[in-house]
Amino acid sequence: MAADQQVTHGVDLETLEEFAEFAGENPDEVQLGLGARSTYEGTCAHSLAKVDSYELGGETIARETREYTIPYGAWKEVLDAGGWVGGTDRLEPIEAALSALASCINVGITVNAVASGVDIEYLQTRIRTEFDPRVLFSLKDLGEADTVFENLTAEVEIESPDLDKDQIDEWARRAPVYTLVSLAQDVQLTVTTPAEVAADD
Repeated sequence: MAADQQVTHGVDLETLEEFAEFAGENPDEVQLGLGARSTYEGTCAHSLAKVDSYELGGETIARETREYTIPYGAWKEVLDAGGWVGGTDRLEPIEAALSALASCINVGITVNAVASGVDIEYLQTRIRTEFDPRVLFSLKDLGEADTVFENLTAEVEIESPDLDKDQIDEWARRAPVYTLVSLAQDVQLTVTTPAEVAADD
């Protein structure tokens, strides 16, 4: 490490400042193309998700160290009650989304704290929600999907000598996953059947 290199919370402040300046002047060069895929494993509710390559400024970046595989499923007790044979615990997609939201709020806070010269001694974000599965099981109409989740809360516990609660609140709301789950998103859903694939060939 260079003698004059200032690193705070694992970030070289000079490089971060240069990156922010570059991003401001060249917005097209810092756009990210992100994705994931999940393949059904033959047991209801079980899928194997994979995350690998992404795009940065129009360039595809792929390497073996980014090949993450996540086995998704559900809760053993719920599976047992629902008739699954040999149900086992797996990470449930909703819980993955909640953990991603909590972690991304931490990202929003810490990135902006470092950039603003605010030191953070401790940070933990807890996400809770109440989930009604009746839409999933077609016991309620799809039009009632906005009632599936209630009382979604995010609790940020933070220790900092320079604490400004309004500032922390703003930084948390800058988190990309917060935007994904709290604002309306246009999801273009496309369904492809084997017959359509054969026709394209």
